[in-house]
Amino acid sequence: MKKRIYALILAGIMIFALCACTGTTTKNGEAGSSVIPEGKQIPDDAVLDIAVASHPSWPYSDDLKVWEYIRESIGGTLNVTGIPITDFSTKYSLMMVAQDTMPDLIGFQATQATFSSYCEQGAYKAFDDYLEYLPDYEKFWDSLPESEQWMKDLKKQSDGKVYYTPNYGMERSTNIRAWLYRKDIFDKHGLKTPETIDELYTVSKELKALYPDSYPFCIRAGLNTLNGIGSSWKPNFRYNVYYDFDNEKFSYGTTEDTMLEIVTFLKKMVEEGLTPKNFLNIPTASWEELVTTNRGFIMPEYQVRIDFFNSLARGNYPEFNLTAMKPPYAENGLGIPMMNKSNFDPIGYAVCNTGDEESIINSMRFINWFYTDEAAELLSWGKEGETYEIKDGERAFILPSDSASIQTVYGMRTIGSYLRIDPKSVDVAYSKEQSSVTDFILENTHPELDPTIYISFTAEEKEKIADLNTSITTFVEENLAKFVLGQRPISEWESFRTELLALPIDELLAVYESAYESYK
Repeated sequence: MKKRIYALILAGIMIFALCACTGTTTKNGEAGSSVIPEGKQIPDDAVLDIAVASHPSWPYSDDLKVWEYIRESIGGTLNVTGIPITDFSTKYSLMMVAQDTMPDLIGFQATQATFSSYCEQGAYKAFDDYLEYLPDYEKFWDSLPESEQWMKDLKKQSDGKVYYTPNYGMERSTNIRAWLYRKDIFDKHGLKTPETIDELYTVSKELKALYPDSYPFCIRAGLNTLNGIGSSWKPNFRYNVYYDFDNEKFSYGTTEDTMLEIVTFLKKMVEEGLTPKNFLNIPTASWEELVTTNRGFIMPEYQVRIDFFNSLARGNYPEFNLTAMKPPYAENGLGIPMMNKSNFDPIGYAVCNTGDEESIINSMRFINWFYTDEAAELLSWGKEGETYEIKDGERAFILPSDSASIQTVYGMRTIGSYLRIDPKSVDVAYSKEQSSVTDFILENTHPELDPTIYISFTAEEKEKIADLNTSITTFVEENLAKFVLGQRPISEWESFRTELLALPIDELLAVYESAYESYK
């Protein structure tokens, strides 16, 4: 623990020393032109160095249409470097070593823990301190109803300021989770979609009889699955720390009676071959093979899996039809079953504290443009005849093939290419089969986002959480796996819970409560 504390202190001293020298020189060592050409965002002689994380499925390229549009609108010179996601963590650390190695802006998917540490050390600039250069940013967020302000609020740091751009529009696609099922299989055999957990078990048995090699309740992702299905028993339930909105407090799910009910259910499903026995660590490719070969029929998954599987499987099974159903509920559950909310966009931009005040201001102007009506139109749709066309009175993206996407062809929706998106364009980018159930899925999703996802902790709080979790997480995860797989009898559950409650659970929850109070 002491070594970690010393390392954090040393890192803080280094960044503080670097960021305390915030001069106002430009990259050329002299004041640049303050004249911004009409229709542009920054002066002609301004240069912005931008680092963006590059996804392997749709890598950054200078010649992508979306970056052509961005350069035309921003003006100046944008030196953009795409860094493969596989290398980003290492290169990010190297970039942040000193002010002269920092880019002006970083577009990436930041983790709260790492990002907040750099914020505390002064490595980033808060948008709140530059609002005079962010009029459209401020105007846009002020125009939204209270029900949509969470998208901005979740980006706040422990000092109440925003250093990482909040995004709008992609919440109709990004990270939406739903209960999915094979409608064609259910229709073929006259099966009823399960409304309860007991009915889920019963229909899984029927499907197993029809398809002996199948695992009807085809789940993956280890214990995170518990967080996906837990809300069928209790609203917002998670197996680890979560916020209990009904009781207005943080709780540790595994200590509750609900956890035993979920574990008992999963144990039965595994024992009877209705769920893959290796669901805790099944390789994604192996799981995908089960689903695409009529060996997996029901699953709590990401909404985008609808298009993914329908497209992938229809070559061999033309009737293949994966779609959404209502979440089933436990008969003795504690509320109306809904999926836990997870549809927030984790991607964004941060402005680095390079010490070059003029470049910092121009970086803020760069950010501001993304929230304008012009940018929302251009980055959502592109230009008619280039990226979209009008069909039957509606806009449709122009793509060379059914397997092509606006990400791969135009670079749209990729990291660094948007901040504010027209929600209608999000639906159009996907098949009607997938987009037609978006509203249905969101209606069956809890409206509140769990604070554990977005509250920011101080360095001291993070250190304490890490230390407390050292003795809790491994114990919980090892034993939950043993109970589900039958390696520890359910009769020992109360003994396990007694052991768990002897660990510093209350101390851990107290840290979350304190941080949440500060956040509010």
